[in-house]
Amino acid sequence: MARKRKQGEGTLRLRKDGRWEGRIVVGYDEKGAPVTKSVTAVSKVVCQEKLEELKVKCGVVRGRAKPDMPFGEWIDLWYQTWSKPGLRITTQQCYADRIYHHIIPHIGEIPLNKLTQSDLQQFYAELKRNGRRIRRDLYGPGLSDRMVRSCHTTCRIALEKAKTEGLIRVNPAISCKLPPKKAQEMQVLSHEEMQRFLIQAKEDGFYEMMLLELATGMRRGEICALQWDDLNQRTGELHIQRQVIHVAGALHESAPKTKSSDRVVILPPAVLAVLRELKERTDSRWMFPSPVKEDAPLDPQSVYRKMKKVLVRAQCKDIRFYDLRHTFATTALEQGREVFAVPGPFDAPMSRGTNALIREGAGLVCEAWDVLSFYESRYPHKLRPLRAKLPPLPKGSTPPEDEAAPAQPAAPAAPSAPALPVLDISHDPAGLTDDQIAVLSVLQTDVPTLTDDAALLTDLPVRRVLSALTVLEIDGYVSRQGTRSFLRTVELKKE
Repeated sequence: MARKRKQGEGTLRLRKDGRWEGRIVVGYDEKGAPVTKSVTAVSKVVCQEKLEELKVKCGVVRGRAKPDMPFGEWIDLWYQTWSKPGLRITTQQCYADRIYHHIIPHIGEIPLNKLTQSDLQQFYAELKRNGRRIRRDLYGPGLSDRMVRSCHTTCRIALEKAKTEGLIRVNPAISCKLPPKKAQEMQVLSHEEMQRFLIQAKEDGFYEMMLLELATGMRRGEICALQWDDLNQRTGELHIQRQVIHVAGALHESAPKTKSSDRVVILPPAVLAVLRELKERTDSRWMFPSPVKEDAPLDPQSVYRKMKKVLVRAQCKDIRFYDLRHTFATTALEQGREVFAVPGPFDAPMSRGTNALIREGAGLVCEAWDVLSFYESRYPHKLRPLRAKLPPLPKGSTPPEDEAAPAQPAAPAAPSAPALPVLDISHDPAGLTDDQIAVLSVLQTDVPTLTDDAALLTDLPVRRVLSALTVLEIDGYVSRQGTRSFLRTVELKKE
């Protein structure tokens, strides 16, 4: 039997034309008949969101809130009205689990204006002691510290909104004592472990996906959502434009996690060749189709379980799928590739990954030019920082181009740059290695050269180029320009 909807929730129904309709009562006429307003949408989720917006617009929600209402009713009202419409579907599922499975059953009956800090503190202690509903035999009766903190955060935000609406004077969730934060340390597979991992993945029929993951650092849902139309087999361009997520036990397609996650990556030739071979063996539109459902992508949860089995059989350390993304970034840094990271608060657990990459050598990004500046030397006529705005002209003056500027005294000639020291490499008196001489020969004295370009010009591995540059920089033969660019500081004499 379906749950009876409470007064003010409205109704949702599927029309004969396939569209969803949401309807709420906004008042009553002179005869006592209800006056309704409705919204329509192509999906139930979108229709529910439109209905909640209509409730707020018509004042239906605000009229239901009272200081002595049960806390369970208030947090349901807060979630459906103010919180849920702005959340991603997966985040909605997390909020709903906390609210309807933990918060409301434990403290939902307490009046909103009677809820105390002691009530909340006892609630958190009970969650920690005996709050788990499922898999108690596997994980024990209590919830994790992270889940307890998440429940507290939800209560605190909901109570802060009640304070803003004038329903309570003080937020009782402030200053509650919580379990300590325990951030999980990022782990990276070593080169030997990556080799064993890929060998075992090939034996288990998991090679193509794991190779693609280690080469791109894609999210699990993104890699499962790939279709063959997303790949340009001629250029190697792979367009990441969707992800697969779990909602209420079913798979759904959605947009990537963030706006910047909709991106195009260039696959290495070796990875592209492997995917071309996979395409010849696959007749599905999905790059990694489900083995049990027709015309469906691979389940991200099954990917995680299979990865764990491969790790055990390959005798690698126990890591999360997210650690494969960190392995990709670390490997890229070791190979001299440009890796950028946006810093986060130094004490925030969610910032440990990006901050660790910056510490390892990733470029720090605070604005767009932080990324573009790495390629300024490669495209000097296309990439330039915006000039600072000139101060406004005084009143009555005209721009220089509109009238001739008064004659100015000639500026003194700039002093010529001092001549660079000469390094004779014909018989190598400085004791340079072949790698160091090769790298010096491709560097320029006026335009910085990227390490990737130096590797291409010398036909040397990036690691050998970086090793040579390190010694040359110590000896004063090159100077670093930014993070991955170098200038030669000597003139070369080869004869």
